[in-house]
Amino acid sequence: MSEQKESIFLSGAGGSGMSAIACLCLDRGMRVTGSDRAFDQSPEHPIARALKARGVELVPQDGSHPLADDTLMVASAAVEDDRPEVLTANRLGVPLISRGEYLAGLTNEFRTLAVAGTSGKSTTSGMLAYAMGALGLDPAFIGGGRLGQFKSDDNPGNYRKGESGILVVEACESDRHLTKYSAEHSIIMNIGLDHLGVESTLGLFRSLMENTSGSVILNADDEGLESLITDNPLRFSVRDPSADFFAEDISCSPLGSPLASPLGSPLASPLASRFNVNGSQVELAMPGMHNVYNALASIAALSLYGIKPEQAAPALRGFKGIERRFEIHLNELGSGGALVVDDYAHNPHKISFLMRSMREISQSVCYIFQPHGFGPTRLMREEYASVFKELLRPGDRLVILPIYFAGGTVSKDISSGMLAMDVGADSLAPETRELALDELPEGYGAYVVFGARDDTLSGFASDVATMLSGREI
Repeated sequence: MSEQKESIFLSGAGGSGMSAIACLCLDRGMRVTGSDRAFDQSPEHPIARALKARGVELVPQDGSHPLADDTLMVASAAVEDDRPEVLTANRLGVPLISRGEYLAGLTNEFRTLAVAGTSGKSTTSGMLAYAMGALGLDPAFIGGGRLGQFKSDDNPGNYRKGESGILVVEACESDRHLTKYSAEHSIIMNIGLDHLGVESTLGLFRSLMENTSGSVILNADDEGLESLITDNPLRFSVRDPSADFFAEDISCSPLGSPLASPLGSPLASPLASRFNVNGSQVELAMPGMHNVYNALASIAALSLYGIKPEQAAPALRGFKGIERRFEIHLNELGSGGALVVDDYAHNPHKISFLMRSMREISQSVCYIFQPHGFGPTRLMREEYASVFKELLRPGDRLVILPIYFAGGTVSKDISSGMLAMDVGADSLAPETRELALDELPEGYGAYVVFGARDDTLSGFASDVATMLSGREI
């Protein structure tokens, strides 16, 4: 990373990782200015309000804001090279680096716990940041997902200020900067097709492991990671009893069943997970085998700081999850109505976990999927079709919303209609969201809205919930 500057300009400040960096820089005493096209379109955007309340100066993304000599510009991966402020920085000779490069530099300044993987890293890093805070380890946290338990008027929810020198960071492979990370400990959750090809991603994970001075934690059940199991890593598993952290007796509570807290008060949980690990019982207020894996990885990481599973269990139990990760907007299953869920699943691996979890919850599901960009849809088209054709049951239906477009220059040579044709008769692709809502198939036990990048999907899930509330299936 470049020499520490007194002032930082964040281009794309509303991005999932950029807003957390803004908070950290402010807490380090830096002057922070930022811009985002989403803020230009919606000045009262919730993240804009939180950043302004914290002290970030937000300006239009038009290159008009003067850049001082002591400024470093950090650009989100979503910001194109021809954006006016990027051109201005280049013309004035202002140092300009990517978000990934800046974050990699930060890992050198902390005792970093890096959480990587194509799925689960947002939840696992957030789970660890919350649990470590509850256990007195006081970490800093920079994540991609937002925790309601961290969220406030001046915190988007993806940041935690810590004084211990430990930094929990969601280590995303998308911008290829994992090769520059310097971690004390690292976790590799899994591997699958997402931002990059699998082989490219595997190479990045290998570099992260090589740059880890302490322990590496690996998912022993992920066949794609087998080539990385060298140098005696810590292993977690639900299949292999020889793993360092092995979960057994895994079960889920019925929907609507309360899960008693250690203090005796009910912890409302639409679907809770229970399992035993190394002789200790762990309970999560979240459903799904994927969250069992997330918790196993967290327990393994906490052991590196002297925390035993039985000590970790109460803290993990208190974790309420990440926004848009199986977030329930309506639960009337107990009264003959529907369940409406909002989720961030967007790559084939995440979608597979989501659909397998839903199979345990409802006999009929209407899945409402919004692909998160033309490039990702083009890259994963075949795999999307494959996972949907494999996991859609005769009683299920798939609705594919129009592909999300955030602006900029992109080739729109693929459509949701083309993906629906790949999937077959159980899918449809309405031309607009409004049409999707008007023509929403009726009579399903559960409705799941899912996709990445677009925060307005949560509002769409609320609209679905409002429409279905009070109706019997």
